[in-house]
Amino acid sequence: MKELQNILFIDIETVPQTYKYSDLKTATKQLWDTKWQYSKDVSAEQHYSKSGIFAEFAKVITIGLGYYHENTFRVKCISGDNEKEILIEFAELLEKHFSKAEHKLCAHNGKEFDYPFLCRRFLINGLILPKILRIQGMKPWEVKHLDTMELWKFGDIKNYTSLNLLAHIFGIPSPKDDMDGSMVSKVYYEDKNLEKINTYCLKDVITLARVYGRFVGAAELKEENIAYI
Repeated sequence: MKELQNILFIDIETVPQTYKYSDLKTATKQLWDTKWQYSKDVSAEQHYSKSGIFAEFAKVITIGLGYYHENTFRVKCISGDNEKEILIEFAELLEKHFSKAEHKLCAHNGKEFDYPFLCRRFLINGLILPKILRIQGMKPWEVKHLDTMELWKFGDIKNYTSLNLLAHIFGIPSPKDDMDGSMVSKVYYEDKNLEKINTYCLKDVITLARVYGRFVGAAELKEENIAYI
């Protein structure tokens, strides 16, 4: 399907900027505590286990990318310890190859997480938003980027449906192996194994493309048609 070549499939992996709550600087700790001051059952310190999903307290360490070129699905990761360098490289790729009106991004839960997280981190790093990510002020239905979780709702309001679950019900091989999203921070800070995170991320990108293919009736994406670049 020709329109698939206008889509950039993405998945991001993020971690807290400071691994442990006890190591937060005083001002940052106070702001985190204030965020959770009305939580009666769970302390601010306990909430810190999910700090990696808040752009104000976290950073991007990996952006997994996948796109169709003729009959090949090409995948790669932009990753490292320097978030600003990651975002600059990502922006350059977007501006060079995905800046036309027909281009779209696709992510799972992208409208709630990947797209806004990336936009916020671009601004926090003092960078100009790439054209394709200039979505601030838009109403949800005005954002043309694709979100497989939203597509699955068919207008219904449901709880979170994981990419893993969609893959399972569609009979697509699971993207998960010996790690999941909750382990990313530990693997990054303690194991210092960014390569493992990249592998995990690319599996999600491939699964994302396969799931989206089921929505639009595309031919099955086979292993022999995937190129790692």
